[in-house]
Amino acid sequence: MTKRPEDWLEVATPTEKTKGAFKLFLGYAPGVGKTYAMLGEGIRRHARGEDVVVGVVETHGRKATLELAEQMEAVPRRKIEYKGTIFEEMDVDAIIARRPAVVLVDELAHTNIPGSKHRKRYEDVQEILQAKIDVLSTMNIQHLESAAPTVHSITGITVRETVPDWVPLLASETVMVDLTPEALQNRLKRGDVYSTEKVNQALGNFFRAGNLIALRELALRQVAEHVDRSLGSYMDAKAIEDNWAVRERLAVCISSNPAGQYVIARAARMARRLDAEFYVVYVELKAGESPADQRSLAANLQFAQDLGAIVVRAKGRSVAHAVAELVREKRITQVIFGRTAVKGWRRFLYLTAVHRFLREAPAVDVHIVTHEDESATH
Repeated sequence: MTKRPEDWLEVATPTEKTKGAFKLFLGYAPGVGKTYAMLGEGIRRHARGEDVVVGVVETHGRKATLELAEQMEAVPRRKIEYKGTIFEEMDVDAIIARRPAVVLVDELAHTNIPGSKHRKRYEDVQEILQAKIDVLSTMNIQHLESAAPTVHSITGITVRETVPDWVPLLASETVMVDLTPEALQNRLKRGDVYSTEKVNQALGNFFRAGNLIALRELALRQVAEHVDRSLGSYMDAKAIEDNWAVRERLAVCISSNPAGQYVIARAARMARRLDAEFYVVYVELKAGESPADQRSLAANLQFAQDLGAIVVRAKGRSVAHAVAELVREKRITQVIFGRTAVKGWRRFLYLTAVHRFLREAPAVDVHIVTHEDESATH
């Protein structure tokens, strides 16, 4: 495809680097290979001529990891005395003074020893990024703040070291370092993760098959969300208005009519089958609904929330216009309208509104759900 002049200009025009690039290697459990993958990328970049250093790598006594780490320059760690014991932490100031192109920082959720420059390692990473140094780092999904309660309910283990959810969002790239639970358990049995005396205890606790399957799904969903945000940002930057139906997003339009719950339930079942994001939208056209209608609407919206919907209350000059705007903004791929089995002028008005929506909305699939009850949603 022939490039446009502005495409060449975009490539040719240098952009000043305002901060370092952050790449995160995400796993679902110790031993999946996050540190190994990070070190492998560091070695490849070094071979290409980039100035790469190791800020901190936790080898946990794993020989293969240690052999990789030794292939790159390491910035000496800072020694800190705490309660009569000497600890070693990553030396942020020394790294910034060394000014490499890339630094490897293992275990993003680590809590530094008191007396360190920052309380948390992710704060160290922020300072390094501000110094225009690229960072490669690692983290397991159980250390994500919002995931910790779920991890506790699954494994019974309280995760004490966490990072706020906004920290992984800083990453320009997130790589899922994946391994099947069966393969991870085999690694454990071979002694590749922990010493042999700890293997049986680990297999009976954190590394049970059910735990690993659930944690793996959490990590996969986190990466999928990152990819989805990246696609949305790209489409916004390029002013792409068409819906790219990479992920299904389903919206149902409701009113204050009690029969709206039937349409919501149908839509919720469809969303579950499609594993789709599920929106319920109510368009407010005029004020002054009766108390009975307000109670009915509140019940409908609560019912939607109970089924896991994202509730949107919109305003617009018409239902068609407001829903079309939602489709464009949220990149909805399927829209559901409910209607009663009516004839005559009411049927004509209903179909006119649907046709108006189709004219105003981007390309989207439309479903009409009919309910035989005369009180059903219009």
